[in-house]
Amino acid sequence: MLIVGGGINGAGIACDAAGRGLKVLLCDKGDLGGATSSASSKLIHGGLRYLEHYEFGLVGKALRERDVMLRKAPHIVWPLEFVLPHRNQVRPAWLVRLGLYIYDALAIGTALPRSRRIDLARHPAGRPLADTAEPAFTYSDCWVDDARLTILNAVAARDMGADIRPNTAVVSAQREGGLWRAVLRENNGDATEVRARAVVNAAGPWVIDVATGVVGTNARRRIRLVKGSHIVVPRLYDGTHAYILQNADKRIVFVLPYEGRYSLIGTTDVSFAGDPASAAIDPAETRYLCDTVNGYFARKIEPADTVWSYAGVRPLFDDDEGDPSKVTRDWALELDDAAGPPVLTILGGKITTYRKLAEDAMGRLAPTFGGLGPAWTATAPLPGGDMANADFDRFLADLCRRRTWLEPTLARALGRRHGTRVESLLGDARSTADLGRAFGGGLYAREIDFLMREEWASTADAVLWRRTKSGLAMAEAERHAVAEAMAKGF
Repeated sequence: MLIVGGGINGAGIACDAAGRGLKVLLCDKGDLGGATSSASSKLIHGGLRYLEHYEFGLVGKALRERDVMLRKAPHIVWPLEFVLPHRNQVRPAWLVRLGLYIYDALAIGTALPRSRRIDLARHPAGRPLADTAEPAFTYSDCWVDDARLTILNAVAARDMGADIRPNTAVVSAQREGGLWRAVLRENNGDATEVRARAVVNAAGPWVIDVATGVVGTNARRRIRLVKGSHIVVPRLYDGTHAYILQNADKRIVFVLPYEGRYSLIGTTDVSFAGDPASAAIDPAETRYLCDTVNGYFARKIEPADTVWSYAGVRPLFDDDEGDPSKVTRDWALELDDAAGPPVLTILGGKITTYRKLAEDAMGRLAPTFGGLGPAWTATAPLPGGDMANADFDRFLADLCRRRTWLEPTLARALGRRHGTRVESLLGDARSTADLGRAFGGGLYAREIDFLMREEWASTADAVLWRRTKSGLAMAEAERHAVAEAMAKGF
């Protein structure tokens, strides 16, 4: 199987396929998870607002996956309480309460707390808000490190024999003699040919370009490119809870605790045209996010408070909805096998349900591969997630007991990023000095080397902003030093 695209869908399919016994090659023209899959709101969630569009099936699927992911990857997925201050001019209170009741019902059997009404005048979550007289509700969903979720699926695939090739474009693919013959070109210009029994087009926002320009097929359905942007500002409040803010335009904005010292605010929904690689937040989006926060919080923010921003282009399955925020987050799979070996095109999807999408993709391709193994990913931990009872706090306490020299903040950061794989990273280290040069932001040479050797990190951006978020806490000179060290190969 040849997979084009190393975002969450491509990596998830590679993992599933390799675990069923297939020989898998995954290629991405850039870094794994280098586009949409590292530019999300970092949530594993059912999507409360999708209930307003009657997408009960999608919400139900997503809520079931929420619990699966808590078990599979407790180091990068954890519960998050959301506070929803209510404003009657946006949606009546009875409608919000009904939506939360349905959300709870669709999540029957979950380990997460059910929704409830709170008094902001008395509850700690009311302290940062300008108006505590309005009613509010709480409910639970989950946080995820989206970039690491993508990387760990690729690591799992590789550990089961898959060939993972970032920085390698599939420039052409043709049916020939009952197989696909594809030409690959690495970023250094080297070209190779491979043959495959099936091609999966999981190129995300480039999926139509790959369909028409590489494999020579025409997707029957369309995608809609929608840009979502986020800003990061110094922490707006104490606590580990998040806020979900309703706007008069009926969109919602999340305010999320981020990397200890910051708040992550997003997202926007803006129709996009052009090269997704060039997507960036624009001043109007930044202003929109600031104004939304200022409408709720006592502490006001301005665009100048932004310490980092990012934007990603979501390739949503086009359901002819006029409002970008209402376009479905479900997926569609198109199988073209009339002219010979199949190509499966992936349209849409969301990070929460990537694993189910991968199972569906394997189901569609099963007739091509005799003796395909059964579905298996629902119960198998991702690399680093094999912790007793999926209990991260217990794992972290054990790590600190074994490695008494690790400073607690660093131990937590490494544990969150790598889970049980942290032992492979630390190896024979017996002191912080053994971790090599300290670049700042809790990033050491030994971890960079591990990321380059084990996780295909080839640029400073890949290390500082995707595989870690250390770049946030570093000065420009420190980030430049990382780039220089990587270029020299340490």
